[in-house]
Amino acid sequence: MSLAYKRVLLKLSGEALMGDDAFGINRATIERMVGDIVEITRLGVELAIVIGGGNIFRGVAPGAAGMDRATADYMGMLATLMNALALQDAMKRAGLDARVQSALRLDQVVEPYIRPKAMRHLEEGRVVVFAAGTGNPFFTTDTAAALRGAEIGAEIVLKATKVDGVYTSDPKTDPSAKRYSTISFDEVIGKHLQIMDATAFALCRDQELPIKVFSIIKPGALKRVIEGADEGTLIHV
Repeated sequence: MSLAYKRVLLKLSGEALMGDDAFGINRATIERMVGDIVEITRLGVELAIVIGGGNIFRGVAPGAAGMDRATADYMGMLATLMNALALQDAMKRAGLDARVQSALRLDQVVEPYIRPKAMRHLEEGRVVVFAAGTGNPFFTTDTAAALRGAEIGAEIVLKATKVDGVYTSDPKTDPSAKRYSTISFDEVIGKHLQIMDATAFALCRDQELPIKVFSIIKPGALKRVIEGADEGTLIHV
């Protein structure tokens, strides 16, 4: 079977791990996602993942109101570490060899982010989970996904969402909304479509790193994306 992509960066939001829960990690949800990940790694895909922390930070957000922005961002980075460890554990239970690399040093628990080591893990068939964003406040995990994707030579950034692509308008409120199969970076800017934060989007555009927006909750969607099927929306130069 031919693959459209050999090395990919998968961006997972923390909220994707909640399932139908208000916050935290839903065990059934994470196990289903890992099942999709196992499916593509068995095809020979080299996979790196950037994970968000919104599902955990949501539980402490009321207490963070009015807090110094940098402090709140560091708390969010620690939340991504918790998600990364949970994801690593679920992957190991499913028989996958996975490593967590963190942009914040926590050497007793996870590896520090070292690019050559991350590349070697990928080449040797391990899944690498990048935690703690970029390690800097004021940057989102979308930006971390764009940055790490460029650093490891990923062929594409896969942005996993709850919607199966980018639409002409909100499909929840507009039944006539149409999904874009492909769209250029310039068209996204011209149409004022919100794909990622501006920094992440600009980095992908400058590096000519395509983005695929797809639904992580749609069964089999990740595998179809890897096979090059008309799934989700491809943003390209």
